[in-house]
Amino acid sequence: MITVLLADDEAMIRSALAALLRLEDDIDVVAECADGAEALAEATRLKPDICLLDLEMPYLDGVEVAERLRRAVATRCIVVTRHARPGVLRRALASGVAGFLPKSRGADQVAMVIRRVAGGARYVDPEVAADALSDERCPLTDRELDVLRAGRRGETTSEIARTLSLAPGTVRNHISAVLAKLAVSTRQQATLLAEERGWL
Repeated sequence: MITVLLADDEAMIRSALAALLRLEDDIDVVAECADGAEALAEATRLKPDICLLDLEMPYLDGVEVAERLRRAVATRCIVVTRHARPGVLRRALASGVAGFLPKSRGADQVAMVIRRVAGGARYVDPEVAADALSDERCPLTDRELDVLRAGRRGETTSEIARTLSLAPGTVRNHISAVLAKLAVSTRQQATLLAEERGWL
């Protein structure tokens, strides 16, 4: 029997998928979680074979949960998302996620992926994989990415400068370069774009 923890902040989707998976003879849904923090705690406690994680959840997203679980327990993680962007796939794979598929897939396909991943294989949805192969490379330097990371929660230029041990003027220069390269007008827009494409 494959034990599965299911985490999704949308209650209707979570309960419907859990009910459908419970119809499978070889799958047992042992926990249903409404956010990333709960999923992390329950997975650490129950140690299921598979964690099926929504990408976008409160507190911790699916990739963050998978990354933390990789260091704590032997659970294998599958991330499902409504927005299967190529950059997100790269981030997920770098974090040790064993499966990645869009929410548009049916319960029978989800069950098939659970079985494959539980058997030791990796699974990436073919459409997402094709998009990832054709996706553009990051135009930002490592230091420019550091500046975006240090300011992703709205920190001021001075706070970013202190965090990175740089002069505030240097930080401003990096931010100007980022905005020009990404053709956006604010640092927040740049951060969102970089996150969507999996550069951060």
